[in-house]
Amino acid sequence: MVNVAKYTATTFAPVQGFIEKSRKLRDLYGASLILSYLSQQLVKEAEKTTTVISPALPNVQKGMPNRILIKGEFSQSQVEKTLLSAWKGILQECRTWIEKKLPDYKYFWDREWTNWGNHAWEIFWAEGDSIQAAMDNLETRKLSRGWTAVNWIGESSSLTGTDGIAFPGLGGVERKPKNRQWTIEKDDIKTFYQRLACVLENLPQDAEPEGKFFALHEKLSIPELVKRLVTLPEIAHNLGMSKLESFSEIYRGLKAKNEEGKGRWTGWFMGDGDEVGKHLKKLAELENGDDELKKFSQAMRLWGKDFTRDFPQEIGRVVYAGGDDFLGAIYREKDQEPITAKQAFAWLTTLPQTWEKHDQKIGLSVGFVWAGSSVPQRDILKHCREAEKLAKSSGRGRVTIRIVFNSGQYVQWTCPWNYLDILTKYQDREKQSNWSHIYQDLAQLQSRRAFNIDKKTFSEKFAIEFFNIYFPGEGEKLLNYEHAKYLVGFSDEDDSYERAEATVNWISDLIKIGWHLSN
Repeated sequence: MVNVAKYTATTFAPVQGFIEKSRKLRDLYGASLILSYLSQQLVKEAEKTTTVISPALPNVQKGMPNRILIKGEFSQSQVEKTLLSAWKGILQECRTWIEKKLPDYKYFWDREWTNWGNHAWEIFWAEGDSIQAAMDNLETRKLSRGWTAVNWIGESSSLTGTDGIAFPGLGGVERKPKNRQWTIEKDDIKTFYQRLACVLENLPQDAEPEGKFFALHEKLSIPELVKRLVTLPEIAHNLGMSKLESFSEIYRGLKAKNEEGKGRWTGWFMGDGDEVGKHLKKLAELENGDDELKKFSQAMRLWGKDFTRDFPQEIGRVVYAGGDDFLGAIYREKDQEPITAKQAFAWLTTLPQTWEKHDQKIGLSVGFVWAGSSVPQRDILKHCREAEKLAKSSGRGRVTIRIVFNSGQYVQWTCPWNYLDILTKYQDREKQSNWSHIYQDLAQLQSRRAFNIDKKTFSEKFAIEFFNIYFPGEGEKLLNYEHAKYLVGFSDEDDSYERAEATVNWISDLIKIGWHLSN
């Protein structure tokens, strides 16, 4: 009887939600460090009795993907025990650190920390007689996920439940609705965070913190607090976690008092490899599938490591690069000139060449967001995710550029990477690059309903001819069905009106994006 090798696949959730529920850049880094740490603990434990196929480079903690493929049997109970033990260790370290640094408080929050230790993650586990069987079983189990966040205090107030503000009296008897003294509690919370900030910044207890860890009057839940604390070198060292080096928070305020209303815009990019699942299936079907998958994982992890290291620090930084997916921000330090949209776009055009350095046969879809100074970070991350999904749904191998204004409104445009340079081919009437001309002409034509796409008899020919005036030769290409389909992203199932509508929208969106990026 031939022994068939067993394969195990495992992952955990929520990952994107854990990262994107972040108010500050430090939260993003903390979340990324925690996820990488948890994944590494799983890999290290699995390596004791099995062979880990992916992720490769187990000793490189930063950017460790959370999807793990193992040759051998690694039981669900082992996965759960390892992950929860590592997570509870993080919570315990952060909690005891606070209680040690501020020993004069009476802490009533034991139950809340314990619940977070038990209910923060949903674990998925599957096995199979082949790599493909294990991976398919894992996806099937993920579809029947049953985990929900627990509101273990039983109130709907933002001050309680899973998002309850972490402070010493969080679980106290006096917090029951009938006993609650809101004014006193509010003052206690404010004082606690002021004192904790002073400890983190090595200041006297009565000093005014600079806000390196907490913004003025900021209040955090337990997981948000943990994300901040793991970026402290002392705590990271105690846990054996990667340290956050030379960190500075993004400054999005005014450059000077006399520049009222000129808050700083920032760029954000979120990318993901195209059809990686299909590519992994092809590799798994090869005779030496184990080795090919390991090589792929190693190539992508090395790329992520190099991408993080080589990203130009003068324009921003990479938050994480976990193989085939990554997130980063484009900004300048507080004492430097703000980054411009042109500079951000110039970097964006170089990304495809950087991506190809991994030398793997997968494309790239990216959501790029240029955000106003008052747009909350959580909203920005949501826009990044939506823009990335749009790039994928439009045909993959694309970038969606979304400009988000302080009002929450936005304009966006999706384009294949190899056609992104269309924005550099614009010529106005004087053969220059003053985007105001085409932008004003577009506004005039739209106000006169010249681009009215409500009529079933509408033809996109007029819009294409208009486009061709400012982009000589480019408009004519859109008259070719296959070329227009590739650029615009419509499908063969769309009727003539839907194709015309998509083409006109693509042209007008390009003009709007080009104008905003030029200013």
